[in-house]
Amino acid sequence: MNNRNLLVRFDWVIKAMLRNKANFDILEGFLTALLKDNITVLEILESESNQETARQKFNRVDVLIRDSQGRKMIIEVQSEYESDFLERLLFGVSKVIIEHFQLGEPYSAISKVISISVQYFNLGIGNDYIYHGGTVIRGMRTGDELKVREGIEDIIDGETRIKLREKNIFPEYYIISVNRYKDIVKEDIDEWIYMMKNNVIEDSFHSKNIDKAREKLKILNMSEEDRLAYEKYLMNTAIEKDILSSAKAKGLEEGHKKGLQEGIEKGLQKGIEKGLQEGIEKGLQEGIEKGHEKGLKEGIEMAIDIKFGELGEGLKNKIQEIKNMEKLYEIKKGLVSGKSISEIENILP
Repeated sequence: MNNRNLLVRFDWVIKAMLRNKANFDILEGFLTALLKDNITVLEILESESNQETARQKFNRVDVLIRDSQGRKMIIEVQSEYESDFLERLLFGVSKVIIEHFQLGEPYSAISKVISISVQYFNLGIGNDYIYHGGTVIRGMRTGDELKVREGIEDIIDGETRIKLREKNIFPEYYIISVNRYKDIVKEDIDEWIYMMKNNVIEDSFHSKNIDKAREKLKILNMSEEDRLAYEKYLMNTAIEKDILSSAKAKGLEEGHKKGLQEGIEKGLQKGIEKGLQEGIEKGLQEGIEKGHEKGLKEGIEMAIDIKFGELGEGLKNKIQEIKNMEKLYEIKKGLVSGKSISEIENILP
C-alpha cells in the first residue's frame, strides 16, 4: 500500500476530528450514504458523551442533523470495544435522550435518536456487515404494525395547512461490522466501509464528499502535533487490545488445564472450580506480561510505518528481537517525541 495515500483510522476520526466544524462534510457524506437521504449536519451537541476522556474506549460524538424533509434528529456515532457492547449501546442512546430533554418541556420535544456503531470485532452470529433495527409495535392477534400519525403544519398553495404524517420517534440502531466486509463495492456506503477497513479511498470512489475525506484524512496532511497524538493513540490502542485478548486466552487455557488436573485428583467438580480460579489468575498475569510486550511492539511498528514508510522496514525487524521492556518504552518515547530514524537506531541495544 502506498504510504502517501494512507488515511487515519476511522475510530480516530470519531475521537478527534468530527468535532471540528470544518470536517462536518466528512460526516455528512458518511450519513448520507448510510441513511440514503440528503443529510446536513447542523452542530455538535454539547453533552457529557462528547467530553474528552482519558479512556480509549469512549470514541463517540453526538450531532444534530436535518434530513431532506426538514426533520431534525440526533445522531450518535461511536466506535466501541467488545465488553458489554449491547448494554452500553442501550445506555448510550437512553443517556442522549435524557441529556437533550429539559425538565418542564412537553414530551413532544423529545428528539429521535439514531445510533450508529462502527465495530472492529464480530458481534454475535451473522453474515452481514450492516445491521439495522428499531422498535416496531405489532398486534398480538393480527401481526399488523401499529402506526400513529401526527399533524404538522405545511405550506400548500401559499396557505398553511395541517398535514398528517406517520410518527417515528423510537430510536434506531445501525451496527457496522467492519471485519465482515468483503471489500466488494456495490453502493455508496460500501465505499465508506472500505475506507474504514483499509484506511484508503480508491480513485474510482464517487459518493458524496468522499473526495474531501480522501484529502482531509491523509496522514501526510496532518500537523506535527496531530500526527504525534495519532501515533500515541495507535500504540496505546494496540497495547490495550493485545493485553486483553492475550490475558483472556492464556487465562482460559491455563484454567482449563489446571482445572482438569485438580478434578482428576480431588473430584471433577471441585477440581474444576479451584483449577479455573488458580489458572485464570496465573494466566491473566502471564497474559498481561506477554501481551504487553507484543502490543507495545505492534504499536511501535505502526508508528514506524507512519513516520518512515519503507525506510523503516529494517528497523521493524530489529524491534522484534528486543526483549527488554525498558528499551521498548525508550523507543516509543523517541517516536512520540519526533526523533529521526538514525536517532531511533541509536537507541537500539
